[in-house]
Amino acid sequence: MSSGDIDALLRVTSPDYVGTSHPDIAFGTLDGPLGRLTLAVTGRGVVACSYEDENVVFERISREVGTFIGPDARRLDPVRRELDAYFSARLRAFTIAVDLRLATQFSRTVLQMMLAVPYGTVTTYREIAERIGRPRALRAVGNALGSNPVCVIVPCHRVVESEDVLGGYAGGSAAKERLLRIESTASARGTGG
Repeated sequence: MSSGDIDALLRVTSPDYVGTSHPDIAFGTLDGPLGRLTLAVTGRGVVACSYEDENVVFERISREVGTFIGPDARRLDPVRRELDAYFSARLRAFTIAVDLRLATQFSRTVLQMMLAVPYGTVTTYREIAERIGRPRALRAVGNALGSNPVCVIVPCHRVVESEDVLGGYAGGSAAKERLLRIESTASARGTGG
């Protein structure tokens, strides 16, 4: 979907959007090495960085967050720059804030835990479940990670089933492998800021 297509979609579905004022929710995309990511940023932070189709994300944002949605480079460009730097192994830790209001309370707990998993390392579903005090909640942890609305930035790709099994990922197994390879290569070289 081009920016013109997004602009047209917004005019039809977001009655307050006029194209000149700054929207409450900045909405756009980033075509990166793993495909297209759909981005949404509120005043609190990044509310969506998703592999899902733009229309699906747009509908969810308008239903659960707000309806004054539109392109806004001043909020989207910093996110795009950090993602570009991350994908090129020049950034280890995102500085942009995240807004996890699209996640359930349990999912927020799991996703907050993911923010503490260091760049270039992995953890398991079991370890996350134990850290949140719910050692038998492996499936619930997996579901929380699978519904992460802020992929890449909240690094759910750093969770594996075991040493030998990667486990699922919203962007697919190839994307998960590539993200882990970016991080392990940058860590081995000592690059990334």
